[in-house]
Amino acid sequence: MTERRKLLPTAEELRIWRDFIETTQALRSELASRLQRESSLSTGDYAVLLALREAEGRRLRPSVLAARIGWQRSRLSHQLGRMERRGLIRREDCRTDSRGAEVVLMPEGAEAFRDASLPHLRAVRELFVTPLTPDQLAAAEQIAATLRIRLEALGGDR
Repeated sequence: MTERRKLLPTAEELRIWRDFIETTQALRSELASRLQRESSLSTGDYAVLLALREAEGRRLRPSVLAARIGWQRSRLSHQLGRMERRGLIRREDCRTDSRGAEVVLMPEGAEAFRDASLPHLRAVRELFVTPLTPDQLAAAEQIAATLRIRLEALGGDR
């Protein structure tokens, strides 16, 4: 086998890769569409609200929030501005560091998250869990874990 063939995916591997990517994108698109239609929340809104809901005191420093949801700080800043205008979150001075700020989940944001969660989780079950057998679901978990470990080893968790 030539050196080039060792470095590049085979036609079959590329077909599987493309199918994986296209299916994942279609799944994410359908989930996002349903979330928006049923709750008026974007997937970005939902990710921020989920992270804040799980945080101690329902508040996080922007840098910590960005890391938790895997976003760049500039993208998060724009998202927070939109959410703040809608009353879902508020930015406050940090209680422990006068130089910093914290993002705080507002009651309206907690309510929006609560109202969106049940339909969103039902859609996850319908579109992802139900079509798979228990063995396929376990294999999906193993695949995701293996890929995540590889990406983290390469520094993909930045």
